[in-house]
Amino acid sequence: MKFLITTLGCKVNQFESDAIAQALESHGWRRAAPDDQAEVCIVNTCTVTGKASMQSRQLIRQFRRRAPDARIIVTGCYAQTAPEEIEKIGGVDDIIGHFDKSEIPRLIVASLANTPRQTRRRVRNIRTAERFSLPPAPAYGQRTRPYLKIQDGCNRFCTYCIVPHARGPSRSMPFETVLACLADLDRNGYREAVLTGIHLGAYGQDLDPPTSLNDLLHAIELRRPLHRLRLSSIEPDEVDSALVDHLAASHLICPHLHLPLQSGDDRILARMHRPYSRADFARTVARINTAVPRCAIGADILVGFPGEDQAAFERTFELVADLPLAYLHVFPFSPRPGTPAYHFPDRVPDATVKQRTADLRALGHEKKRAFVQTGMTSFHEVLVENKRDRRTGWLKGLTANYIPTLIEGDDRLMNRIVTIEPQEVLPDGRLKGCVSKSIY
Repeated sequence: MKFLITTLGCKVNQFESDAIAQALESHGWRRAAPDDQAEVCIVNTCTVTGKASMQSRQLIRQFRRRAPDARIIVTGCYAQTAPEEIEKIGGVDDIIGHFDKSEIPRLIVASLANTPRQTRRRVRNIRTAERFSLPPAPAYGQRTRPYLKIQDGCNRFCTYCIVPHARGPSRSMPFETVLACLADLDRNGYREAVLTGIHLGAYGQDLDPPTSLNDLLHAIELRRPLHRLRLSSIEPDEVDSALVDHLAASHLICPHLHLPLQSGDDRILARMHRPYSRADFARTVARINTAVPRCAIGADILVGFPGEDQAAFERTFELVADLPLAYLHVFPFSPRPGTPAYHFPDRVPDATVKQRTADLRALGHEKKRAFVQTGMTSFHEVLVENKRDRRTGWLKGLTANYIPTLIEGDDRLMNRIVTIEPQEVLPDGRLKGCVSKSIY
């Protein structure tokens, strides 16, 4: 039996899809190739923006046309928040919310027998969730650097964000379970894992007794369950001096932090309900850069939030230009029904949002190239991925501080950490290097 699973959205969604796929494979199912017919098609949706919801609907319709006889299962954040919209599409067999997402493999295996075609809903109120839902299987996935979701949900309710309604309150994977999962990844040959969550910095606050992300990182450092660890996005106000000091002293945690800035204007930050100022963000970046000079610091920017006039945009642009950031993720504001910002006045014209987005992305490209250029001055440890670069045919990988790197070499270097000597910065902003030695 074959299944197909397609994922929209964040690293957490990808982790959950990987876990579902791994569980199905453990029951003897096979992942369908792109041109194969599958008995089951799973769409793991996103609804973080209005555009993401639209893309989720389009994908469901594509699956229905492509595999009219397959069982169609829709899950994820769009399924959680708008099951009635999915039901109107037609041809969907199961709509499954986050409460029951981990049960999808069992439901498939138990009930694939022919049944009358009708839409079945399993969508419960996620705001009542109290405990972290463990994955149905280890989420190895098909990446060289697998994700490990250690936290779910969010309590912040930023005015543009539907995620607290889609994911529920903050919940954390038990402390020892995190360590066991990392050790399992190491046993299965992985050199690096990425800790991820919806609100990663809130890890542990709901556990009994309460703990913290810093406590977890210290325990991981002591046990060293695998060669290196990377953190996904973390709120800037949660990057305190203890976390920065730990990062500076660590031989395990990659010098790479991604901080969602969203805006560099204090009025817009307040309207977004973000709990920091532009000065706070600047101080955080400066603290990281001083303690960990080669740390890659990335930032999210949300362009065109209601009320963002030209002066507010220029303050954002100037702040980003002045800071030692390694790259930017720039997104145009997309009004999301169900959030306060959907009803905010002073919408920014689409043409203005498009131009501002392009300006910031150009700045981000400049910053990325400048950061990669600093990598020419020293040797790097690179984790070589298990697939070659499509364009050049060379091996590809990432340095610990998140510089994309191309290397000439044979397949025996895949999934190994090698030391490379930089040779040049390529026109697309990637580093080209040669292998000095293989170390792990």
